[in-house]
Amino acid sequence: MVRPYKTTEDFKALIGDNRISAFLIGPGAGVKDETRQHTLSILATNKPTVLDADAISVFKNDLPSLKNAIEGTCILTPHDGEFSRVFKLSDDRVESANKAAQESNAIIVLKGSETIIATPDSKIIVNRNAPATLATAGSGDVLAGIITGLLAQGVEPFLAAAAAVWIHGETASEFGIGLIAEDLPNMLPITLKNLTKQK
Repeated sequence: MVRPYKTTEDFKALIGDNRISAFLIGPGAGVKDETRQHTLSILATNKPTVLDADAISVFKNDLPSLKNAIEGTCILTPHDGEFSRVFKLSDDRVESANKAAQESNAIIVLKGSETIIATPDSKIIVNRNAPATLATAGSGDVLAGIITGLLAQGVEPFLAAAAAVWIHGETASEFGIGLIAEDLPNMLPITLKNLTKQK
């Protein structure tokens, strides 16, 4: 569930709530010191955490601070631009993601028409089911939310990332032309229902 907060005290209460089993930070947070500090505080809980968008960008040119803060399960979900602010992106996106996972001790989900999922111990999946309609504002936020939801249910992190990426692409394909990010959550039950039919 999304839990808003307004004050520092609200934030501390949120991350100290034992009922919360996974965190997502970044979408719409802003590239500012507050986002960086909140990201570091969330990582310090050692609960499974997804960093997206601004929570990645706040570590521009400062990989050591990010790496030192990651002790528990952490999944980073950058697009190429966000990735390049923290890591080196070469023409070989698979190798770039693999190296970044090793350097950060996090699972990397490098988003694109081919999304690369890489772990620090060099497990790699290349997902190719993303339709062009996913290149719309906010769709990456939905992906990060799907990953977080699976983590909160106890799914193994690498599998949570891989499953979420596939589900995200399949859901966009189910919807078709004219997709906006807000359409994805409403289509998710259909995608999941279709999966259960295939068993």
